[in-house]
Amino acid sequence: MAKGDPGVTSRGRRAAPRSKQAAGDPELVQLLTPEGERIESATGPDGTEYRVDFTDEEYRGLYRDLVLVRKLDAEATALQRQGELGLWASLLGQEAAQVGSGRALRAQDMAFPTYREHGVLYCRGIDPIMPLGLFRGVDQGGWDPNEFKFNMYTIVIGAQTLHATGYAMGVAMDGKTGGEDGEAVIAYFGDGATSQGDVNEAFVWASVFNAPLVFFCQNNQYAISEPLERQTRVPLYRRAGGFGFPGVRVDGNDVLASYAVTRHALDNARNGQGPSLIEAYTYRMGAHTTSDDPTRYRIASEVEAWQAKDPIARMKAFLDRQQIADADFFASVDEQARAESVHLRERVLNLPDPQPVSMFDHVYPTGSPELDEQRAQFSQYLESFEGSAH
Repeated sequence: MAKGDPGVTSRGRRAAPRSKQAAGDPELVQLLTPEGERIESATGPDGTEYRVDFTDEEYRGLYRDLVLVRKLDAEATALQRQGELGLWASLLGQEAAQVGSGRALRAQDMAFPTYREHGVLYCRGIDPIMPLGLFRGVDQGGWDPNEFKFNMYTIVIGAQTLHATGYAMGVAMDGKTGGEDGEAVIAYFGDGATSQGDVNEAFVWASVFNAPLVFFCQNNQYAISEPLERQTRVPLYRRAGGFGFPGVRVDGNDVLASYAVTRHALDNARNGQGPSLIEAYTYRMGAHTTSDDPTRYRIASEVEAWQAKDPIARMKAFLDRQQIADADFFASVDEQARAESVHLRERVLNLPDPQPVSMFDHVYPTGSPELDEQRAQFSQYLESFEGSAH
C-alpha cells in the first residue's frame, strides 16, 4: 500500500466535495459512504484532518484483501461446522476495520491481536492456515511473532493490551522510536474488553509512560450477547480523555478511513506523542463464535440495517463509480478467493488430528507432580476407551 502523504485521489480525480464529516454522525470519521461515494476529507474530534491518496492499483488491492479475507473466514466457519475445527471466531462484517488498520502498519510495527484478527494476520503476510491449526488443536498457532511482527492470538479477554503496553514501553526505553523507521505498537480488542480491568490498567500505564501504542477497539456492538448500551453510557473513544490521551471514532466499515486514522495514530505514537484510542464502529454480522447463537439476543432487522453498510459492497461501488475496476476484475478476484479457499480446505483436511494428551505439554515449563498425575490418569482413561472400541 502507498505510504505517501494524503492529497488528491488517483488520476487527479478529487473526491466529491461533500461534508468533511459523515452525514448524520459528527463523531464518526468517514471517507467512503455506504453507497460508495468518496468524501474528500474528514475531521477528527481534535481537529485532525484525515484523507488518503492511493493509486488505482492500491484501491484495487484493498478490495482484493477484503474479498479474500471474507472468503477464507467463511471457509473456516464451514470447516468448523463440519467437525474439522474445534471452534472459530468469525470476522464477518469487520473486514474493513482489520484490513484498513492492518495495511496502515509499517513493516517494523508490532501488533497484539485477540482471537478474531484474521484480516490483520493476513495483511502481515502470515499463512492463513496458521490460526486454523490453532483452532484445530494441533499447535499454538505456528507463526513467529518476531518475524511477522504479529503476536500470538490471545483468548483471555483484554490480556493482550497489557502485553502490548509492556512491549511498547520497552520499545521506548530501547530508543527504537522516532521518524518513519521508528517502531509503534497496536493492540486490538473488542468493545466488551473495555469493561475488563486489564484494559483500563493498560490505559493507565501507557498514558503515564507515554508509550508508543495505539489501542484499536473494534466496537462490533456486542460483547457476546450484551449490546453496547449495556456496556457504556458514552461513546467508547471518549474514555481515552479520562486517561490523558486522545481518542477518535472511525467508521469501521470504511476501509479508507480505517487506514487513514490508524496510520496517523501510529505515526504520532512512533514520534513521541504517546498512546491513543481508536474506536472502529462496526458490526459483527455473524455469531460471536461458532458456539454462539446470535438470534437469541438480536433481531433480524438490525442485521439487515448493517448489511446495507457492508464494507465490501461499498468499496466495490466506489471502484465501479470511479471506473477504477470493471466486471473482469471483480470476477477475477472472486475466482482467486474461491481457489484460495479450496486450497485452504485441502490443507486443513491434511492436518493431523490433535493428540489429547498434548494438552499437558505446555502448562508449566518444567512440569509439576500434580500435572504429571493428571496426565497419567488421562492417558489411562484414553487407553481404556480405545480398548473398548475394539
